Amino acid sequence: MGNYTNNSYIRLLSVSTTVIAAAMVIGLFIHSSDPMMKTSREQNPPTENFVKSYAIHALPIPKQMTFANEEVPLNKTYVRESFDREVLVNTYWQSQTLLLIKRANRYFPVIEPILKEQGIPEDFKYLALIESGLMPRIVSPAGAAGIWQFMQNTAKDYGLEVNKEVDERYHLEKSTVAACRYLKKAYEKYGSWALAAAAYNAGPAGIERQLGKQKSTSYYDLLLGEETGRYVFRILAIKQIIEDPQSYGFYFTADDLYYPIQYTEVEINGAIANIADFASENGVTYRELKDMNPWLRETFLTNATGKKYTLKIPKPGAFMVE
Repeated sequence: MGNYTNNSYIRLLSVSTTVIAAAMVIGLFIHSSDPMMKTSREQNPPTENFVKSYAIHALPIPKQMTFANEEVPLNKTYVRESFDREVLVNTYWQSQTLLLIKRANRYFPVIEPILKEQGIPEDFKYLALIESGLMPRIVSPAGAAGIWQFMQNTAKDYGLEVNKEVDERYHLEKSTVAACRYLKKAYEKYGSWALAAAAYNAGPAGIERQLGKQKSTSYYDLLLGEETGRYVFRILAIKQIIEDPQSYGFYFTADDLYYPIQYTEVEINGAIANIADFASENGVTYRELKDMNPWLRETFLTNATGKKYTLKIPKPGAFMVE
């Protein structure tokens, strides 16, 4: 499941590195070949305040850390440096991480009680965050969909309805329950939440194969490919930043965060001929109804079997900014 965020990291970092390198070459050429540029630079050196405001800092690494109440062995060089890498990437990709912090304020209050009810450690909310960026409609290049980035067949295996009209991979509550079932099964197999998280990314067979090949029982001691080898460390890094944002340079107020949208629920057990008309009859727009129910994939709902569905109807003014 889900490799959307990691692929995005790699593509963006690759492009950024190329652009920065080109800019440095051009800058060096201009600086060395243009005497006016050199004179201007010498006459107007950067001020001390400018340098300080533009400084790039190494970042604090905690002496101890846990994931899902399991100790992270940060005293090992390869563990510490892997964690350091992800903290640096997430801190200095400021716009993306600030967006994650803002979205977490909307979606974590939905995810947290489900994790608790299902017996899954709360730290797994960060797995959902790195899987999808908490974007409800996201689809990976491989076809994984929704906040928990389920592939279609896996989603069906864990009880989610997936067809042209209804795709519950986009249903936050139901997909969270399905993810919990997947993680519990993986934990029962490995006895380790870190390995359960890795299995969410690489699949149980992939993790089982590496454990046998390397004669190891710990995620942190496995030598893995780029994506799965970074996976748990990305979870750890974003957890560390969100739980202590100011230490990593993130400052914001409550008003800056994205708030949960208030809604009421309506149960239906029949067809909806036209979802735009249904929305209008309930005092909301088509966009607002679809935003609250992204699992509705068409402009209608046939519902030939008479299945009961619960739709979220945003309260009046729920989308208005005060």
